[in-house]
Amino acid sequence: MTKLLELKDKYTKIFATYEIYITSVLKFILALVTLLLIRGNIGYMSKISSLPVTIIIALLGALLPINAMIWIFALVLLLDLYALSIEVAATAFVLLAVIYFIYFRFTPKDGVAAILTPVCFRLGIPYVVPVGTGLLGGAFSAISVACGTVLFFFLDGVKQNASVLTSTADADTISTKLNVTVGQLLGNKEMYMVLAVMVITTVLVYVIRRLKADYAWSFAIVVGIVTQMVGLIVGYIILGVAGKIVMLVVGSVISLLIGFVIQFMFMNLDYARTERVQFEDDEYYYYVKAVPKKMVASEKKTVKHFGNTGSMGKRIEKTKNTEKDDYISNKIIAEELDIDEDVLK
Repeated sequence: MTKLLELKDKYTKIFATYEIYITSVLKFILALVTLLLIRGNIGYMSKISSLPVTIIIALLGALLPINAMIWIFALVLLLDLYALSIEVAATAFVLLAVIYFIYFRFTPKDGVAAILTPVCFRLGIPYVVPVGTGLLGGAFSAISVACGTVLFFFLDGVKQNASVLTSTADADTISTKLNVTVGQLLGNKEMYMVLAVMVITTVLVYVIRRLKADYAWSFAIVVGIVTQMVGLIVGYIILGVAGKIVMLVVGSVISLLIGFVIQFMFMNLDYARTERVQFEDDEYYYYVKAVPKKMVASEKKTVKHFGNTGSMGKRIEKTKNTEKDDYISNKIIAEELDIDEDVLK
């Protein structure tokens, strides 16, 4: 544990020194991963889905705020969906407009959660998002998780029905496309079930981690993961969805580990050294519970010089010492080293 704390302290200092550069690199990685997932799943417009264009857009996103990055992703999505079908693009435009209205109205600072939710869904570990958001965000952060969840299920439905949505554009086909596209949102029972579980988990984790109890964060992580796993397993059984329970368990275990990593980085407390302090002023009497963070003392190195340091680095001329001078020198050295003078004779 001490080694981990030393590494944490070391990398925290590095991040504080080079924060602007490290943040830009992390934003570039997030943008690149998101764009590659868009390219691999719904990259229907080849011009913007090429690798050079993807890298250029990711570099642009690294220089912009998170909310500006969201607008870029939305534009890429609309262009890709337009290349697939104008009906799908129109439905996506309405959906994104509703999402943006809700997002910017309630949680404009939770852009990372809104982006990571569909990304983690595609990576198979969406269960870490409600836990991480509940630990580091607020109660309204559940809205960002909900927006990302809805967007993922919409795009996943578009991918699954791509063959129907690319058919010729006659009156019957247009009606079919609209029914399929809108039906992915209004008639998707699995989406509603997952949405409810993830929102409840986010709020539950947030409420528990704010409790004044010891190990509140650890308890919140475990309760959040168990709540999601049980809720989704029951939901899949009721809906008759097969083949997802094994990946649910594996993803939950991975999310549990990531949750404890988040706790170690942001709220690693030493409850063994908890202090309770009370004091008063003219109007109130205060009871304070102080829990110190787990930290390691910084290593301090001291260098002790013996004898006269004024001549260090200078050439010392050889001179003939008298017996008296040798005695005085031995006495001074013995006092400096705290040893018996006879040893130097």
